[in-house]
Amino acid sequence: MGRILAIDFGTKRTGLAVTDPSKIIATGLATIATHEAIDFLKKYIAKEEVECFVVGEPKRMNNQPAQAAEATELFIKQLKKYFPQMEIKREDERFTSKMAFQTMIDGGLGKKARQNKELVDTISATIILQSYLERTGH
Repeated sequence: MGRILAIDFGTKRTGLAVTDPSKIIATGLATIATHEAIDFLKKYIAKEEVECFVVGEPKRMNNQPAQAAEATELFIKQLKKYFPQMEIKREDERFTSKMAFQTMIDGGLGKKARQNKELVDTISATIILQSYLERTGH
């Protein structure tokens, strides 16, 4: 039984989160430079069984693709090229950055810690993954 790995794609940084093998708990994995994402995923999948990717889908309030959608689509094409056996799901990522920031406040992180964009990206990926798990009944 493999894990589910969520990707909060960004043009500079990409946040990653992963489930436990039973697919119950979503946990932040890392935030990496986007240009290193494919290599990072190759190494991770060599060590851990992953059954699918869940990629955050950038949308506007009117449900139309956001400006970042084009770059996300190019990244998904790379995923398909390098991981042809991997199923790729999409999950609406609207509000995840705001929710991540609020999670940091609720968690008692100070102002300086809340400015850590890498942490925001990791938390955003975790929120995307948790949302997917709840929506699909995992």
